[in-house]
Amino acid sequence: MSVEQNPASTIASNSQPVITVMHASVGSGHKAAANAVAQAIDKLRGTHGIPENVRVDVLDVLDYGRIKFDGNKTAASFTGATRPIYDITWRYTLTGRLLWGGGTGWSRVMFPSFNDYVRENKPLAIIATHITAANVACGARLITGVEYPLVCIPTDYEIEGWWPHKETDLFCVATEFMAETLRPRHVEESKIKITGIPVRDGFDAPCDIEQIKESFGLPLDKKIVLVMAGASLPQPYVRFRAAIEQTIPYLRRFDRMHFVFLPGKDEEYSMHLKSVFNGMGLGNVSVLDYVEDMASLMKASDVAVLKSGGLAVTECLCAKLPMLLLGKSYGQEKANTTMLTSFGASLHATTFRELITTLNHLHENPAALKALLVNANALRKPHAAEDIVIETMKRVGVPVKRTRHFAEFYIGDKPAHIR
Repeated sequence: MSVEQNPASTIASNSQPVITVMHASVGSGHKAAANAVAQAIDKLRGTHGIPENVRVDVLDVLDYGRIKFDGNKTAASFTGATRPIYDITWRYTLTGRLLWGGGTGWSRVMFPSFNDYVRENKPLAIIATHITAANVACGARLITGVEYPLVCIPTDYEIEGWWPHKETDLFCVATEFMAETLRPRHVEESKIKITGIPVRDGFDAPCDIEQIKESFGLPLDKKIVLVMAGASLPQPYVRFRAAIEQTIPYLRRFDRMHFVFLPGKDEEYSMHLKSVFNGMGLGNVSVLDYVEDMASLMKASDVAVLKSGGLAVTECLCAKLPMLLLGKSYGQEKANTTMLTSFGASLHATTFRELITTLNHLHENPAALKALLVNANALRKPHAAEDIVIETMKRVGVPVKRTRHFAEFYIGDKPAHIR
């Protein structure tokens, strides 16, 4: 199996073929998608042109930066009062007519050590799940002259303007909506594949639901509601958790539901929840600390209350778990919310009062959950990781003429989706 690599451990013999999967440690979703792709490469090795002895490097591009910074802390700065700024940046800047094409500038100045990695390892392909990784890989290819296909995987349900559009050999996107965003940006049809967002194995496997519930100590005769309130980046969850706190006093009324709170690795929040529930004497709640087998727990549940992060909602889709998105969303999460609700694949509550009303509707009308599942089928692509790897290998070894440039902006056509 592939493992997370660091710069010191990724210089290998040139005789061993290498496929590089890159992410940036900004939240957990980009890394999860990268690991899912790496898992698919391992699974498919020896087929579809993948060498049996291929080494898979899963790299955090920020480890190679000349200036070290914490991606999570940087992302956390766009929470609270600054969220609207992020929304404007993500949804409007460089997403209309003016677009970024790619170039060598950033890689030459900020990521020379990654250029060295490329020279030494000569990867067969580079697959990027974050815009920073994609741009660094694009620049390294132009600087070193090492030829490889660059595959870009946006891990949300819309596409930022900062992806290296003209230098990308393949965009693997989740929906036709996203493809319609790329076409006015002059991305060729042959460079667009609707694969879905990659998730790790297990979300599509058959399971014994009763056995799973028993293993987690959950009741068999109630609807299981997952409250997904934990992540590697706690700051964006402040408002989500505040809405949940306001909802907790009303949970007692939902006697046909059992609420499972998932604080992730946040031990302080976990202790707080347990203390509150014990003090209130709530019998229809559980707190599960960090869960390794999330796929099984999600498949054994009936509905999830969560933020609209790209990987989280995709895992719910693949696990056939109906969603209730909570909170006002910005940036890529706003695009995710819009996409899911427009398909009728999820419900959305902005405030805790709306959350209580929606939970009451589901409590009294559980058949509504089936409608969400039917609508979600159009977005459900549990084998996205394998499809991405297969499409990548079709482009390995195909000669492409490259033009070196320091930076490239260009003008696109009228955006398909006016913001």
